[in-house]
Amino acid sequence: MILAGIGGRTGMETNALPLPEPTPDALSGVLDLIHLGGPAMWAIAALSVASLTLILWKVMRLAAMGAWSGGGHTARALALWKQGKTAEALSVLDRRHSVRAILTRTAMRAALEPGLDRDRAEAETARVARGLLAQAGWGLRGLELAVAVGPLLGLLGTVTGMISSFQSLQAAGVRADTATLAGGIWEALLTTAAGMAVAIPAQIALVWFESIVDRLRHDMEDAATQVLMSPQAASALRQAAE
Repeated sequence: MILAGIGGRTGMETNALPLPEPTPDALSGVLDLIHLGGPAMWAIAALSVASLTLILWKVMRLAAMGAWSGGGHTARALALWKQGKTAEALSVLDRRHSVRAILTRTAMRAALEPGLDRDRAEAETARVARGLLAQAGWGLRGLELAVAVGPLLGLLGTVTGMISSFQSLQAAGVRADTATLAGGIWEALLTTAAGMAVAIPAQIALVWFESIVDRLRHDMEDAATQVLMSPQAASALRQAAE
């Protein structure tokens, strides 16, 4: 098809192609959908923002706690500890802030503490482990709440929207328009879809975070067992008991 800009050279009168209709802004479209869903949709939108913020914060929090790193220093410190190089093992873990390093350092110091017997050393190590795991689990209850409340808010919005649609149908009587009823129903169903759209990613993130916390628990238990059951710890704890 010949464009208007080159029509003069060919001697042909042509019309410019019609420009496509401007598409609505994405944000404006989202706001329109939220407005159609009513108050329940606004609550779901707020829940989605809170859930996304919580997920991002949780990822950064776990990264700062060394959930995906820190295992190398702990393994090297454990190897030195088993060789009887206790001072070198502790120096490897100094200024390390991962949960694995913190617990391993705590177990080593508890084993070397003159005033602690085995039971007290294990109790001190377990106390620190519980605190670290509690920190690793911060925010998971919020995601559980989003998983549970999101679909319920969607269902609430759908039910109230259906009630409003059928009230309009009753008021119209014999002049009822099925197209209007159908429009009211799909607008009401928006909240159900939105609630599930919030709950599904939150559930995926929740399961992922729980698996990370479980792995940290296993790694810390393994490291503490290696420290407290080593010959060096057994000798130190035996002397403390005497």
